[in-house]
Amino acid sequence: MELRQLQHFVAVAEERHFTRAAELLRISQSGLSASIRSLEQELGTSLFVRSTRRVELTAAGQALLADSVRTLASAAAARNAVAAVRGLLSGRLTIGAEPCLGSVDLPAELAAFRTANPGVEVRLRYSGSEELVEDVAGGRADVALVVDTGHTPAGVVLRPLSTQEMLVLCHPEHPFAAEESIPLERLRGEPLVGFQEGWAAQSLTRRAFAAAGFDYRAAMEVNDVHPLLDLVGYNLGVAVVPASFARKRPEALRAVRLQDAPAWSVAVAVADQPSPAASAFLTQLEPD
Repeated sequence: MELRQLQHFVAVAEERHFTRAAELLRISQSGLSASIRSLEQELGTSLFVRSTRRVELTAAGQALLADSVRTLASAAAARNAVAAVRGLLSGRLTIGAEPCLGSVDLPAELAAFRTANPGVEVRLRYSGSEELVEDVAGGRADVALVVDTGHTPAGVVLRPLSTQEMLVLCHPEHPFAAEESIPLERLRGEPLVGFQEGWAAQSLTRRAFAAAGFDYRAAMEVNDVHPLLDLVGYNLGVAVVPASFARKRPEALRAVRLQDAPAWSVAVAVADQPSPAASAFLTQLEPD
């Protein structure tokens, strides 16, 4: 079993597709397939269930994946340690981020990092904050820009970046629009437009509702801020969002302060022993 084979296996497992994995690895699809077949023969079992559109992990593949990720992470750490001694910064930096955090211009930060560190391959994936901190814990991401939802797995450190208030966003004709602020209790039974499970706004709102003694039930769920703004703009519900969301359409939507609202605290999630590339990115993000 070679590191190269494990790298191929993890790429297919993450992409759930041989063609996309081959493009990511910059090898031929036939070469990738041959590498996976060789690994399966060595292990004496199938690692994937293949179909015409995608592949899924078998039970054996699921068992192998976590150890493969850790093994590749350890190998990368060893290479990075040697490079650091030589005064070079190389390898790969995998970054996760929840969209629209409101305090980090991520494209600009990535451009600056790549210019300063041309030997580092940078990968980016967007997802919800709760999934991203698990990615850092499992070695699938080096750093993640997230909102602190109170869930921090072992081996992960959250470094605060900024905090803003959360408020209620509504249509100008909604009764809330005439208010300067409303108590959280006023949202009991109110039609909500919210994000899917695992996204920070949903996690924080659900916890705040539970503390106030009522359940969180969103009539409509989205996975991006712009559909949420569209739905609120048609008066299909109200949304509990960070203040920065309200600044996207101030002429069309009304932002109302929410009493006892949770804080929207943006942080960088990183392993307690970050790689040299991750440390360099963290240093870049630190305020002057």
